[in-house]
Amino acid sequence: MAELVYRPVIGAALTLFKALDLKIDLKGTENIPRSGGAVLVSNHISYMDFIFAGLAARPQKRLVRFMAKESVFRNKISGPLMRGMKHIPVDRNNGEVAYKHAMDSLRSGEIIGVFPEATISPSFTLKSFKSGAARMAQEAGVPLIPVALWGTQRLWTKGRPRNIKREHIPVTIRVGEAIEAPRDQYAGAITRRLRQRMEELLETAQRAYPGRPKGPEDSWWLPAHLGGTAPTPAQVREAEAG
Repeated sequence: MAELVYRPVIGAALTLFKALDLKIDLKGTENIPRSGGAVLVSNHISYMDFIFAGLAARPQKRLVRFMAKESVFRNKISGPLMRGMKHIPVDRNNGEVAYKHAMDSLRSGEIIGVFPEATISPSFTLKSFKSGAARMAQEAGVPLIPVALWGTQRLWTKGRPRNIKREHIPVTIRVGEAIEAPRDQYAGAITRRLRQRMEELLETAQRAYPGRPKGPEDSWWLPAHLGGTAPTPAQVREAEAG
């Protein structure tokens, strides 16, 4: 079936990125399988992460169907686009429907995109991972493909206004080698291995990133352990508990 919505949306996004003069550094795309199902797993630091994580599959001529919260599909602007691109709505009170939808897509050879942290990480470090991605890969007999994004938080993230000015913001994308998910292994162990690989991949992306804060007021997007003023994971947990 022709992709009447997805490919034009990608074209529009690339045109916008060119107008903004974003410096996109994408490496590791050879790790995206040219055919067959896979679960693409990305860290989550921006509202735009699904766009950039999806770009990782473009050189291999693949499209990624992302699992996203159901409220996005109710929005009068994003809803028709998300449905047209065949992304998968997730009702957190009835996740089995989305899970079945994702499994059917994986078995038909699609790539399904998942953010295992479930929500944006305000500390810009990895939060704990849910095991759903590993369980889907196990059941469908497909690999997990880790993707690390860095710099997307500078464009639009939780608690910050959108920044779509022509500021030449760098965005770094790194795609890691596939991680197998054998059915005879505990999903929690696979999830821990995935998170460790993601941590290494994210550090690689951060080391390669050319952008630096312009001063103390601009250091909000840099994690505390790298010298920035983003809240620490402990501060985030305390705020969420309160």
